[in-house]
Amino acid sequence: MGELVLAAKMTHVPTLLMSEQDGPIKGKRQPAIDGHREIARRAKELGATTVVICDTHWVINAGFHINANDKFEGVFTSNEFPQFIQDLPYSYQGHPELGDAIAKIASDKGAYTLAHHLDSLELEYGTLVPMRFMSREHDMKVVSVAAWATVHSHDESRIVGEAIREAIEASDEKVLLVASGSLSHKIWANKDYAANNGTFTISSEFNRQMDLHVLEMWKNGDHATFLKMLGDYANFCCGEGSMHDTSMLYGALGWDAYDKKCEVVTEYFPSSGTGQTNVIFPVQ
Repeated sequence: MGELVLAAKMTHVPTLLMSEQDGPIKGKRQPAIDGHREIARRAKELGATTVVICDTHWVINAGFHINANDKFEGVFTSNEFPQFIQDLPYSYQGHPELGDAIAKIASDKGAYTLAHHLDSLELEYGTLVPMRFMSREHDMKVVSVAAWATVHSHDESRIVGEAIREAIEASDEKVLLVASGSLSHKIWANKDYAANNGTFTISSEFNRQMDLHVLEMWKNGDHATFLKMLGDYANFCCGEGSMHDTSMLYGALGWDAYDKKCEVVTEYFPSSGTGQTNVIFPVQ
């Protein structure tokens, strides 16, 4: 019987990659990189063989979708930020059986989901950035779930999360589940970016205060209250991908019955106007 052994909310900002390159950002994102590696170390200690990543950089406009290919290999350049992420090589094993199982269970539960086995379907950087650093600590198979859901409800994403948990437990795998996305996500307006040292600042004090409040709720295990405000938080604070990654995470963890106290492994930091962190959600 399979097991969900660890879950996390993780940042994937391009500046993590830039932090290892010569230039003005070199070294600036080391705490976030260290957080990725620490999460991978914890997963390894718990025996994780596979990581399922709910990726808020994979946009979908109908149904839910899973990249369930048996191997991911290529060279990635971001069409959003080609000046930041370019010619990034990657090579990871996939887990087609787990991806297929998630899709079937989610569809049977009412959230229509398709799993794809296509060499031409690339991974997005919401998957590639965390894997870049986690793979240095632990070699895991990868399943990527689209989580930039444009015409979907959080309740549907909750169902996908439930399906992830059920598929894991029906498998022989031990799994790390990652919600890959920011907290607030109001990127600086183009004309304001340079004027406000945009790479290292938040675009809204209201968003910053809400992000910090949410982190306190997570640390205190007050997830039931957080879920009551998830929709408004995602809306008013521009949650990345409308925070469908977070809905999937909570669906897998038991939704409002989940009460574990979370561990912040990377202190909150602003990036290009947005709020970022790495947080471990212990599994119950």
